[in-house]
Amino acid sequence: MNTLAQDLRIALRAFARSPGFTLAAILSLAIGIGANTSIFSVADALLLRPLPYKDASRLVILWNRSPGLDILQDWFSTAQYLDIKNGHHGFEEVAIASGANDNLTGEGEPTRVGTVRVSSNLLPMLGASAAAGRLFLPEEDEPDRPATAVLSYGMWARRFGNDPRAIGKSITINGKSYEVVGILPKTFSLPHEVLPTLYGPEQPDIFLPFPLGPKAPGIRTGEDYNIVGKLKPSVSVAQAQAEMDTITAGLRRDYPESYPPNGGLTFGIVPLLEQVVGDVRRALLVLLTAVGFVLLIACANVANLLLSRAVARQQEIAVRSALGASRGRIIRQLLTESLVLSLTGGMLGVIFSVWTVKWIHVLGTKSIPRLADIGIDARVLLFTFLISVFAGILFGLAPALRASRIDLNSTLKEASRGSAGSAVWGRGNNLRRLLVVAELALSVVLLIAAGLLIRSFARLQNVAPGFNPQNVLTFELSLNGRRYGDRQIVLNTYRQLWNVLEQIPGVTAAGGITALPLSQSFAWTPITVEGRVPLPGEKFLNADARVAGGRYFQAMEIPLRSGRFFNEDDISGKTPTVIIDEFMAQQLWPGQDAVGKRIHMVESDVPWLNIVGVVGRVKHESLDSEPRIAFYLPHTQYPSRAMTLVLRSQGDPSLLSPAIKKELRGIDPDLPMYSVRTMNQRVAESLARRKFSMLLLGLFATFALALAAIGIYGVMAYLVTQGTREIGIRMALGATQSQILKLVLFQGMSLAISGVVFGLAAAFFFAWLMRSLLFGVSTADPVTFGAIPVLLAVVALLSIYIPARRGARVDPMLCLRAE
Repeated sequence: MNTLAQDLRIALRAFARSPGFTLAAILSLAIGIGANTSIFSVADALLLRPLPYKDASRLVILWNRSPGLDILQDWFSTAQYLDIKNGHHGFEEVAIASGANDNLTGEGEPTRVGTVRVSSNLLPMLGASAAAGRLFLPEEDEPDRPATAVLSYGMWARRFGNDPRAIGKSITINGKSYEVVGILPKTFSLPHEVLPTLYGPEQPDIFLPFPLGPKAPGIRTGEDYNIVGKLKPSVSVAQAQAEMDTITAGLRRDYPESYPPNGGLTFGIVPLLEQVVGDVRRALLVLLTAVGFVLLIACANVANLLLSRAVARQQEIAVRSALGASRGRIIRQLLTESLVLSLTGGMLGVIFSVWTVKWIHVLGTKSIPRLADIGIDARVLLFTFLISVFAGILFGLAPALRASRIDLNSTLKEASRGSAGSAVWGRGNNLRRLLVVAELALSVVLLIAAGLLIRSFARLQNVAPGFNPQNVLTFELSLNGRRYGDRQIVLNTYRQLWNVLEQIPGVTAAGGITALPLSQSFAWTPITVEGRVPLPGEKFLNADARVAGGRYFQAMEIPLRSGRFFNEDDISGKTPTVIIDEFMAQQLWPGQDAVGKRIHMVESDVPWLNIVGVVGRVKHESLDSEPRIAFYLPHTQYPSRAMTLVLRSQGDPSLLSPAIKKELRGIDPDLPMYSVRTMNQRVAESLARRKFSMLLLGLFATFALALAAIGIYGVMAYLVTQGTREIGIRMALGATQSQILKLVLFQGMSLAISGVVFGLAAAFFFAWLMRSLLFGVSTADPVTFGAIPVLLAVVALLSIYIPARRGARVDPMLCLRAE
């Protein structure tokens, strides 16, 4: 212990004598360690920690898939739920759920709340218990039971002010009264990323029972429900999936009209944690690799600094060896100094990571699952400590071994002569050169990866979405409750609403749609086409279906290709009409005019829909996906209570909200206006995940470039200093300043070129690994692979030029006189 204390005192005194070296080393390490700490905090929350539910490793979510119909993730019908519940033996429990956004009225302002209807076993299966009152009883899964509700902790706090007497009180949802029977604990939540209900909220406020009626076993349409299961302890996902494949094979055989051969029906089983983080896993692994590279570059920088410092300390080390210090003792002292540097850099890195995590919370709202779990805690601090120790040993061991191998006689003689040391191209500097080449190679990899993501993001932003998002305001509305039980009242209310909204100054068009583009709302349905000969095994086609009302197409500026838009003649009782998109027209009637053709919705009682118009193709799901064939139904014939309203304005659409709320109150004071966003904001949210990855990787690549530039500058400055004697001799023998400048530039640029070459080779492989994150850009994009080496060469040239110019200005007389 005394020896350790002595080593620490010696280290601190040595650092105090070299404040410039100490600051440069600590800052380099702080960047590398801080970046690793930040991304580890994300990886820890997303990949390493189990979900906060009982037996989380055995929880799975099921998906209904028909790859032949381009359906890779669909929900379930009640009949399919019962097929699984009664036919599968690998589950300990199976539960059903359905989400919605409903109107909560009564005391105070009308509020839009997220509700989830669940079978009575879902909450206990997740390990939830009531903080007050009770959860649902098994008999509440049966119809005609008293209407009950369980509140989330947040809903209880907002609506009842944490009043324990809330149990037994009534709340009104969509005009229906529900008795509050329980309050969930503050620690329990079931966000949309865990339970992605079709129509559900981001965060449920109220849980309601899910009674299944006697007709449920026969209902195979209306695939709107989630199924969550808990595997038996001895059953793996693969075993459960094999049994599920047997069930779906039987369904395809028994119900060929519902599940045609070309659809390839299967029920997929996905572990719940994978469901939450699966689509960000690859991006996170890329970021983890990137910060690992940044740390390696920082370690290489500090190792170079220590090697340079070890040369300056050769006399000191020689004297200590002459006085009896063993090689092991010297190595231990030098490693102690390295660990002091790395631990100090780690502490500073924690401060850097706290700032970065706050930045992640701001930017990651729409792009990172489990965002609330990301933070700096004891696990993350332990990781920081371990990586700091690892870094200290990594960058300190080679310099320590190198410094401890000295020839006492030659070192002391050189010190007495005051020699400047080795030549600029001397072999003794190969390790430093190798470290610089490695730094530059890693920097090339990160810069190319960041460049590819930036190019992908630029391509995505230039994708035509099929509509004009400029000056468009959107908000959601739902006409629920007894007041809107009659469809004609729903139609009249929306017609009145669109009319008054278009009277607001600045509004040029108003309309509505059941599933807004880029809103993550899904609306596909099976159809048949009049006169079309089905392919073998085909029973129907699958198409996106949306209900449009008012002047939706004009508000979104979706172009009309042929025919007409909907009008007031498209009403119930008249010929059913439909508008299709141009992609559907091209696929089903190539080279023909689709107007006047007919299609049929398989699950509808209406025999045929007459096509009255063809509109432009719209990117409904995301900008980087290829839309299905799509059609639109008139709201006047298919009145939907829930709509997303869109308004086009002549100016800033966000300024319209007060006027819209005033008009809504005039129509119905109990109608809440929610999810108010401009269309530009929705487009930006759809790109949030890609933007987040791009910004983080770009930031780390910038750090890598800066560290590499500092590294090559430091090595060349050291080599020039060490080669002062040789430079002086060369100039005394007739070498000009330009020749010396070229000599040093050649030495430095040879390192840079070597680093770029090795980096390009590694970058091709790294780009291939991140191919799923790219859009519209090849993994061997010539622009990126051409521009980054040029950028790095320019940065390297600038970093080399300064020490090269200083070397060219050496006075040979002063240099030789010093010898």
